[in-house]
Amino acid sequence: MTTPQHKIGSGFGATSTAEEVLRGVDLGGKLAVVTGGYSGLGLETTRALARAGARVVVPARRRAAAEEAVAGIEGPAGKVEVGELDLGDLDSVRAFAEGFLASGRGIDLMINNAAIMACPETRVGPGWEAQFATNHLGHYALVNRLWPAIEPGGARVVSVSSAGHRRSPIRWDDVRFERGYDKWQAYGQAKTANALFAVHLDALGKDAGVRAFSLHPGGILTPLQRHLPKEEMVGFGWIDEGGNPLNPSFKSPEQGAATQVWAAGSPRLAGAGGVYCEDCDIAGPADEDDFKGGVRTYAADPEQAARLWRLSAELTGVDAFATAG
Repeated sequence: MTTPQHKIGSGFGATSTAEEVLRGVDLGGKLAVVTGGYSGLGLETTRALARAGARVVVPARRRAAAEEAVAGIEGPAGKVEVGELDLGDLDSVRAFAEGFLASGRGIDLMINNAAIMACPETRVGPGWEAQFATNHLGHYALVNRLWPAIEPGGARVVSVSSAGHRRSPIRWDDVRFERGYDKWQAYGQAKTANALFAVHLDALGKDAGVRAFSLHPGGILTPLQRHLPKEEMVGFGWIDEGGNPLNPSFKSPEQGAATQVWAAGSPRLAGAGGVYCEDCDIAGPADEDDFKGGVRTYAADPEQAARLWRLSAELTGVDAFATAG
């Protein structure tokens, strides 16, 4: 079977920064929505997009913290706008989307950046596992509710997945982890879902000019690790006992944000979509026997992507394409 997962030689790599990949790219007149765009990679993404001329809207669960974090960011389009959004609460998702749609603005760049990782077993909504609910279902519902603003302008929708997708495919027989919880498998399933979401959204949206991408940003120490005990990160070889980074392959936040802004803004991806990216390029297929790079077959499978879309529509009650046939 042929695959669109092959490198295109972008000219950038693992050490490129968000500012470097957008150098010379004019995003003037564009509006970008960056979930979680006030912390870690999201904050660097917000900075880079604003510098390139985009108007940036940051939906945030902690609105006051977000406003403080982005207060000093101002690009040619002005200051960053902050909204209120809790991805684990579908009522909050609906309220944000309705408020945005009422403004009459279109969305050119939608970056699904917010996430939680390896948290203790937590249930949200009607008993959903929190990582799947927040990382995937919340973004699924948000994009579908914002579709009237996304579709007309032929936007790019970028979902931040992870190499962690290799920890688990979608557990079709136990998506909610009701038969034993493992925080890393749950994270892996959620990140596989991010990749599959991009595959099917691209298939649904490409005739309207909307293209979707997913990506692995790289290993980066950010607030995403808030749920991990220091001893666990020491055991992984990520940090020493003093909390200092040890892994030489880890990226800075500026480097970690590069792939998502490349996917959002690079002219090299014109006409492409539905692919998983890493190190500012389209990734190749993963070797099923190692954990070094690329995308697993199950995270790029159109049939599994369509199945996940149907499940997500059933769980959230939202599907912008339900009447499209």
